[in-house]
Amino acid sequence: MISDIVALRAFYSSLLGRLAERSIAMALSSIWSTGTSERLVGLGYTLPWLDRFGADAERSFAFMPAAQGAVSWPAAGACATALVFEEELPLPDSSVDRVLMVHSLEHAENPQQTLLEVWRVLAPGGRLVIAVPNRRGMWARFEHTPFGTGRPFSRVQLAEALREANFTATAWSEALHFPPSERRFILRLHQLLEQAGRRFWPIFAGVLVVEAEKRLYQGLPVAARASRRVFVPVLTPQGVTRARARRHIDGGQRA
Repeated sequence: MISDIVALRAFYSSLLGRLAERSIAMALSSIWSTGTSERLVGLGYTLPWLDRFGADAERSFAFMPAAQGAVSWPAAGACATALVFEEELPLPDSSVDRVLMVHSLEHAENPQQTLLEVWRVLAPGGRLVIAVPNRRGMWARFEHTPFGTGRPFSRVQLAEALREANFTATAWSEALHFPPSERRFILRLHQLLEQAGRRFWPIFAGVLVVEAEKRLYQGLPVAARASRRVFVPVLTPQGVTRARARRHIDGGQRA
């Protein structure tokens, strides 16, 4: 199940959605290194945070998966939105400096291929920032929010996926420590619960946030072999000893 663009916009227009947006923004701020002339791409539904973190970027684009749908962004100025397939981004190699993925990786048909495609378009030393539902968190267990859809990740699973796609995780953070309740009295306590959760139960956060750096080289382990095959040219005679070959040649010369 994937949240479409209508459901996503409706959620982030609600009070619960605005509080979730604020919590994720705080987690992003704790690991986001400011770049003044970088090219930034948001993949998934990243509009609430592109407005905040893309202000200093040289250029920002909002790439939205075809299965999700797209809306025009930004509200003022030329449209910078594109409807894309995650495994075939319409960008040349090494063309962007940072990619932000929210509501993306957990819905990807092939998460590993999506990460490899992001690796392709990132410049050397480029940064990838991902926010995904936490498998241990409460938010992944309720489908009335977008974080209850798709495939949640544990920290180990996310780190392994990044490593296999030639990324090195450099910083971690968490968000959504308060419960995904729509009751007013719970939402009034969200700030207190968020602060307490960051201190006492961070492993049960609703969202995992990670920053990873593009790795240019990787050593791949090779399995040990019991024997080594040796290839020879196909025209080399096989199965004839030197002595037999010499007798055959001498006999031919005497004849």
